[in-house]
Amino acid sequence: MKFQVGGRSLNVTSLDKVLYPAAGTTKADVMHYYLSVADVMIPQIARRPVTRKRWPDGVEGESFFRKDLEESAPEWVTVGEIEHAESVNRYPLVDASPTLAWLAQVAALELHTPQWRFTPDGSRANPDRMVLDLDPGPGVSLAQTAEVALWCREILDGMGMDAVPVTSGSKGIHLYAALDGSYDSDTVSEVAKALARGLEEDHPERVTSVMRKRERGGKVFVDFSQNKASKTTVAPYSLRGRQRPMVAAPRTWEEIEDPALAHLGLDEVLARVGDGLDPIAALGAPARDKLATYRSMRDARKTPEPIPGVVPAAREGAPIFVIQEHHARRVHWDVRIERDGVLVSWAVPKGPPDDPAVTRLAVQTEDHPIEYATFEGSIPKGQYGAGEMAIWDTGTVDIEKWREGEEVIAVFHGRGTPRRYALIHTGGKNWLMKLMARQPAPSLAPMLAVAGSPADLTLGEKDGVRYAYEMKWDGYRIIAEVAAGTVTLRSRNGKDFTHLFPHAGELAEVLGGGAADGVLDGELVALDDRGRPDFSLLRAEDTGSAGTELRYMLFDALEIGGRSLMGKAYVERRQALEALTETEHVAIPPRFSGSYEAAEKASRALGLEGVMAKREDSPYLPGERSKAWLKLKTELHQEVVVVGVRTGKRAVSSLLVAVPDDAGELRYAGRVGTGFTAAQLDEIEGKLRRVERAEPAVEVPGPDAADAWWVEPRYVAEVKLAGRTRGGSVRQASWRGWRPDKEPDEVRWLEWAR
Repeated sequence: MKFQVGGRSLNVTSLDKVLYPAAGTTKADVMHYYLSVADVMIPQIARRPVTRKRWPDGVEGESFFRKDLEESAPEWVTVGEIEHAESVNRYPLVDASPTLAWLAQVAALELHTPQWRFTPDGSRANPDRMVLDLDPGPGVSLAQTAEVALWCREILDGMGMDAVPVTSGSKGIHLYAALDGSYDSDTVSEVAKALARGLEEDHPERVTSVMRKRERGGKVFVDFSQNKASKTTVAPYSLRGRQRPMVAAPRTWEEIEDPALAHLGLDEVLARVGDGLDPIAALGAPARDKLATYRSMRDARKTPEPIPGVVPAAREGAPIFVIQEHHARRVHWDVRIERDGVLVSWAVPKGPPDDPAVTRLAVQTEDHPIEYATFEGSIPKGQYGAGEMAIWDTGTVDIEKWREGEEVIAVFHGRGTPRRYALIHTGGKNWLMKLMARQPAPSLAPMLAVAGSPADLTLGEKDGVRYAYEMKWDGYRIIAEVAAGTVTLRSRNGKDFTHLFPHAGELAEVLGGGAADGVLDGELVALDDRGRPDFSLLRAEDTGSAGTELRYMLFDALEIGGRSLMGKAYVERRQALEALTETEHVAIPPRFSGSYEAAEKASRALGLEGVMAKREDSPYLPGERSKAWLKLKTELHQEVVVVGVRTGKRAVSSLLVAVPDDAGELRYAGRVGTGFTAAQLDEIEGKLRRVERAEPAVEVPGPDAADAWWVEPRYVAEVKLAGRTRGGSVRQASWRGWRPDKEPDEVRWLEWAR
C-alpha cells in the first residue's frame, strides 16, 4: 500500500507484523514511534551516515548490520558516500521524517551513527561531539553505572564541557559532550582515552578502561573507542533490538541521580517527547544559515557591502527597520525589517505608500545582515545590485503581526509620525504594501483566577457556595471581539493575536453568521497527534502558518448582540454561551455541575493540566483576579522571567530565570535546561539576542553565571517543574514555552510554591 508522509510517497507492507513478540509491538507501532520522535531525533542524526541493524522477522529472528544503501530504497532518500579500503559505501542520511518511516518499513530498529557529520559539499567534518560509553560489567547495576556517570560529569565540567546522559536501552549509559569542530577524530579519541584512564586511576575498584571482558567483573568499562571516525554509537532516540522495545533515551541529570533509575521503553519516551522533554536538544544540528543566499550573491573583494560571518550579529534593544533608496538598474526602495537576527527585505519599485488608499507592489528579496541597516554608498558596476544606495528612513519597529510567508503588520518609528504598514503576500515573491489608517483599539481585560486546592472548595461548600467545573485548557487566554463580521483576537495584555488562529472567521458563525456582534472569552490550544492540548506547539510568531491543529475553547460569553452579560451570574452566561453553535475549530466544552473528583478524573483522562472551579453566582469582573474562580492544577507549572543564557555547543544550552518576590523585586530562581526542541532553541536564541545586555539584572550564583550571557528581563516563559527548592529555585524545571500574554511584573510564585 502507498503511505504519504512529509510530502513523500512510500510503499509499506506488513504493518501488522509483530517485531517485538513479548510486547506485541508491530511494524506499524515502530513506524508511529519514529515519526513521533522525528522532530527531536533528526537534529541528532542529520547529515550523519546511518548504519542500520535490521530484524526483518522481528527481534526473535536473525539480525544483521547494513551500511550500503538498500537497492530498494526510495529515490528521494538523501545519500552520503564514504570511501573504505575496498569499496565506496553509500549511506542513507536522515534529513526528514519520510526517511525514518522507510527505515521502519525495512525493520531497521537500531540506527547507529558516528560522532561527525557530512559537510554541505559531502566531505567529512571534524566531530561535533565526544561520547563515552559506560558499559557495566557482570554484577554492576544501572545505579552504580550512574554513579560513574556522575564522576565523568565532574571531569567534563572541569574541562568546560556540558555532558548529556543517555540511558542506552540495553545495559549502560552514554555521555555526550558538544565539541566546536576544531579537533579531528583521532585527537578527540585520545582525549576520551585519557579521561577514561584517569577515571580508572581514581577509582580502580569501580572503573576499567581495558576492553578485555575478563577485566570487567564488578566494574564499569569506560569505552572511549567510539570517537574514532570509523566507529558508531546507537543514536539518541533509537529503538533497541531487545525483547521489548527499549530506547536509547536522553535523560536529565536529576534522573541519573535517582536511585530508581531505569531504562525507558517506547511508550515512556513517546510520553516524554509529547510533554516537550528533550534533554539533548542542545546537541542538535546547527541552525540554517539565513544569510547563505545573501553571501552567494556577493564577492567581498569587489563590493563594500557588509558580508559578516555565519552567526548573525547580536544586537540589543527593540527591532529596527531601514528603508534605502536604491538607484540600481531601476530606482526602487528597499524596505528591511529586523527578524530573528537578519533583515527581512522587500524591494518596493514605487516606494512605500503615503496614502491609505494606495497599495504598492513589494517584491521579497534575500535576507540581509543586520549590519546592512547602516550601509550607504556605491555598489560597483558588474556586482549584484550595482548602483547608489542611500538611507531614506530608519528607526525602530513594533511588530504587531508576523505570519511567516503570509502577512506582516508593523509600526515604523522613524522620521516624522509613526506609520503603520501591512505587507500581504500574494504569491511567489510578490507582496502588497499598504499604509494602514486605523490604529489598534484597546481591548477588554479578562477575569483572572486564583490558585486553589480541594480544601478551598470544601470550605466554600460549607458556606453554601455552589461551584461549576470546567477543564483547565493549556494554551493562550484569548478575548474574541466580533463586530460587523470582523473578528479580532486579543491576549490578556491586549496584544493582537488574530494571526495565531487562521479559523478566526468561524467565531462570526458561532454568533449567527455575522448577524450578531459579541465578545467571547476562551483559550486557544494546539492539539498533538493524540488530540491532546500541547502548549509547546503554540508559538506567538507563526502558529497560524505552521500547520498546527488549533481549537478555540470558549468558556464565557461577555456580550451578545450588543447586550452585556458581564453583570449576570456565571450560570446565566453559560446558558447564553451553550445556546451558540460550535464550528469545526471553535468548541464549547461541557461544564461539570457534579463533584470536583469527577471533574479531576475527567481532566486526567483527557491528559489536561487541571480543573477550573467557578462560583455559579459569580459575575464577570474584567481585569480582576477573583477567588470566585479557582484553578486547581494536577501538574506543577510556574511562570518565570528569563534573565540569562548559559552556553554550550550552541549559544543556548540552558536558561537562567528569575521570579519577582511579593514586593515585585526580581530574584534569581535557577536554571531551565530541558524540554527544548532544536527548533525552539534556535528561536529562543534569536529572540534573546535582540535584548542582550552587559550585566545580569539579578544576582546570580557564580557556578550558574559561568559561560553565561545576559538579557533584559523582558520575556515571560512557563516551565513544568518538580517543585521549589528551599533556596528558592525551580527544581527539575522543563521548558513549556513563551507566555507573550504575560508581562514580567505580573509574575509571582504560585501558591503551591509559597
